[in-house]
This record gives sequence, structure tokens and C-alpha cells, in this order.
Amino acid sequence: MSTKFFTNKDNNNLINKFKGVFENQSIHCFDALVGYFRASGYFKIRPLLNDVPEIRILVGINVDELINEAQKKGQLYLENTNHTKEEYINFVSEDISKADYSEDVENGIIQFIEDIISKKVMIKAHGKRNLHAKVYIFRPQPFNEHTNGSVITGSSNLTGAGLGSNTSSNYEFNVLLKDYEDVVFATKEFEELWEESTELLPVDIKGLKKKTYLNEDVTPYELYIKMLIEYFGDAVIRDQLSGKDLPEGYTNLQYQGDAVIEGFNKLMKHNGFILADVVGLGKTVVATRIIKQYINKNGYNSKILIVYPNALEANWKNTIKDFGILNYVQFITNGSLHKIIDGDNNNYHNPEDYDLVVVDESHKFRSGTSNMYGLLELICKTPRITVGNDINRKKKVMLISATPLNNKPDDIANQVYLFQDSRKSTIEGVPNLQTFFSKKIEAYKQLYKVKDHNELIQKVKDIYLPIRDKIFTELVIRRTRADIQNIKRYKEDVTAQGMSFPDIRQPQKVEYTFDENLNSLFYETVFNLIDGVGYYRYRAIEFINEEYLDIYDNATVSLQTNLDFSLRSVC
Repeated sequence: MSTKFFTNKDNNNLINKFKGVFENQSIHCFDALVGYFRASGYFKIRPLLNDVPEIRILVGINVDELINEAQKKGQLYLENTNHTKEEYINFVSEDISKADYSEDVENGIIQFIEDIISKKVMIKAHGKRNLHAKVYIFRPQPFNEHTNGSVITGSSNLTGAGLGSNTSSNYEFNVLLKDYEDVVFATKEFEELWEESTELLPVDIKGLKKKTYLNEDVTPYELYIKMLIEYFGDAVIRDQLSGKDLPEGYTNLQYQGDAVIEGFNKLMKHNGFILADVVGLGKTVVATRIIKQYINKNGYNSKILIVYPNALEANWKNTIKDFGILNYVQFITNGSLHKIIDGDNNNYHNPEDYDLVVVDESHKFRSGTSNMYGLLELICKTPRITVGNDINRKKKVMLISATPLNNKPDDIANQVYLFQDSRKSTIEGVPNLQTFFSKKIEAYKQLYKVKDHNELIQKVKDIYLPIRDKIFTELVIRRTRADIQNIKRYKEDVTAQGMSFPDIRQPQKVEYTFDENLNSLFYETVFNLIDGVGYYRYRAIEFINEEYLDIYDNATVSLQTNLDFSLRSVC
């Protein structure tokens, strides 16, 4: 069935429609009216514009912010052309700073700037009202009812996602019209908006290079500092945490302060992270300081949920109380998550009310098929119903475990999925986590077929090195005691605080020699135990009254239920 409508299914996207028009028609004028135009995506369409003499792009800016600003001052909003220019230049600068670092993208940005300076492209910003329309007009010269013109309109902005050139592009719905009256109507509307818009002159756009990484005057030292900031974030600034957030009796250790800064940055960038320091480095204190920073960031209506095993309850409650944030936090054990989902328990908020979820011993949730995991996933993935200063509706999730990865790639994948979209991640270079991990999981399943030891080692490395380099570096903070000892400033700081880590000696072999009588008695005892004693499972917890189930984690699958002790196998 023939239709003028098209989506981006089967590669029938906007960029291919553009190619069809430009390659099969003689286009003299190309006009684009869009709400969003990415300079970083300009290289996608630039080759199609080589032989087009007149190019005009009309873009919108966020007028709502300007209107709100005027209303706060009790003023009627009237467009300020200088402010319109400033808003658009800031938008383009931010677009450039967040663009992927690739030669194609950089060349496209530079070409965009040069095209405006050379006036090959005229660009205007509309600052009177919000522009949500997306209209692309193609006209020959001359243009009349006897010549071919076209207009495309619909949902696609002039961005990589809108054009359909990305692997994870948006779903778009557009229509291609070729009737003379349709092209005339679109052109007339465009001309009216064009006349009331503010032109960006070459002098306005020249400063973009100075404001972005395109600046050719950057020194090697400045480039080095930029690299450090991009990779390490605020931790590169050695203005360390002052320790003012620490209550009396707590020591301000540099390695903990760095973890607080790095962890908070990961939390805000990726909506979550895994704190995987080894036992004894103070993960609870680090996590509590991050919680406090998040409350300061999001606002004092923040609601925090801490999930932990029973054995860690006292430690968490005492630490949270010491830091003075008890009013913001609710506590729940691993086996009681159903109380939040049920919604009938007055002691807990609903899942959508929590802003930050902290999960201690998170490796207990590495099985994606368990009921306990399903409950936690529902809590973590339910969007926030209200937002504070952190306007992202996705919850923040902090996972704590000294052993986030046990054996299988599934272990880390399932934990990451608690705060990351499996098909649209925030990790640069790994947009689809499901695809990334599925290959590793399948490769792990095939390891049992490998008989050669050296080949097995290499295949294991092939599985886990990409996980370490691409996932752990972005989402995990992990330091060992050896790391603290080997990093000079950490070691000096620990020593200055009068602290030290105990040296762990290697296991010492101790041999016991039985005399003939004791040896005979030992074997006689063992054989009597094997042949003459019966063994029974103690399963009292399995039959406990339902009202007391909360005392035990997973009572129905507890150690007593699964106990299967065989003295024969031991001997």
C-alpha cells in the first residue's frame, strides 16, 4: 500500500529520505524549522548540502525559562535578542562539550561553524515562543506549480537520533508531501517565523571555538588537566573533604574522602554505582557520607531506603544516627522487601517515594530469577513520584559489596541492571548492556568444553577483561588494603592518623603425631560415628509462625533446611 507517511523502520528513516530528495531533485533552497539542532550531528547531512546555494536553519530555544525568570521579577516577558543569542550559543557550547570524541563529530562541528562564518548557512534563533514543529522544505529555482518541491514534517528533529543515523535512534513518524500547495503553505509559515527571529552573525559564532575544546590555543598542560577532570571528576581537585560532615569519634581519612567524591559523582552520572572496597576499609562510613551529600543535593524532603542483612542492622542504624540523618532514612532487611511492595505497611513509604536506595551485601541479589531480586528491582526501577533538586525521575541506587562478582558474568550484570537501563546505558562505549553481557554469559557457559589449561586461562581473560575495563572502571569503586599501603598519600595519611593495617601472615603448617594407642582410638571413633550414629536435619525455622518470619532472612531456604552433612564425605 502506497502512503506518504514513513517511520524509521527497515532503514526508512529521515536521513535516507533526505538523500532521496537531494540526489533526485535539483534543490536550490533548503529550509529547516526545528526545536532542536545538534551541531554535533551536522556532519550527517553536510555532504548532502554541498550543491545547495541557500540554506536556512531556524531553531527554537527554551523560552519557558526566560518567561519564568521574567515572572519572578513581576515583569511581562518580552524577547531580548541579545539574550536569545546568548541562550543559543550556550546551548551549542553545551552540545559540543557533551559530544562524542570522534573525528567525524569534530569535523562536523568545525564545518558547521565555518559554514556560518562563510554564510553558506544562515541560522536564526526564535526567542518569542517555544518551537515544537519540525519542518524541512526543499525548493528548486525557480519554484512554481510546474517544478518539483517537497516538504517533510513530523516528529524528527535535526539530530543524530531524529535522523535515524544512530543504532539506538528514536521511533519517528513523519510524512513527505510533494503537492505545490503544501510546499507553499509550509514556506509561508517558515518566512513569518524567520522574519521575527534573531540572526546569529558570524561574529557571534566565532567565539564558540574559544569556549569549547575546539580552541586551538590550548596548551599541553591545560589538555592534561582537562583529561584528569574528565576521567577523575572532582577528585582531581585536591581540595579534599574537610571532614566537617564527620561526627565526633570518626577519622577523616583521605582514601575514604576520595571514595565519597568519586562515588557521589558516579551516583549522579550513572544513577548508581557499586562500592566494593574490601572488608575493613569503612564502606558503611563512606556510604553514609555519600547519603548525606545526596540529601544536601536533592533537598531536605529526600527519602532514603537502606537494605541490609539482619547481622548488619545495628552497625547501620548507629552510623546513620551518628551522622544526624536518621529522619531521612528507613531501614529494611533483605527478607522483608515485600512490606514495601504490598503498600499496606505504615512503617514504609511506597516504592515511588524513595529517592535513593542503598543495598548492603548486594551480592545476595545477583540471581535475576529469585523472588528477592524481583522485589528489589521493582523498588529500584519504580520512577520517583516527586523530585527535588535532583530532577531525574530515576532513583539513585548505591550497592555495597566486597564481592560483587563471584564467578559468572551474570553476577555483576544483574546488580548493574538495578540502576542501569539494560538497552540504553549511560556508560560511554557500551550503549547496550544486554548485548554486552549476553556475549560474555554465553562464552562463560562454553568454558566447560575447554580442556587445555592455557586456552582456558585465555578465554577467561577474554570474558572478564572487557568487564573490568568497560564496566568496573565506570561503575565500581574498589580498593584493597594493599592499594592503601601502596599509594603514598594514603599510606602517609593513615600513618599520620596513628592507624595501621595488621600484617596477615601466611598459613603455618602444624603437624600432630599420634602415638599407636591414640591413632587406634581415632580411627575407632571415626568408624563408630560413620556406622553407628544417625544424623537428622533440624528444620525448626521452616515451621515458624508467619508473624515471626521477619526475624530470619529467607527462612524457608535457611541453612537448617538445606543442611546435608555427611561425615563419610568429610572423611
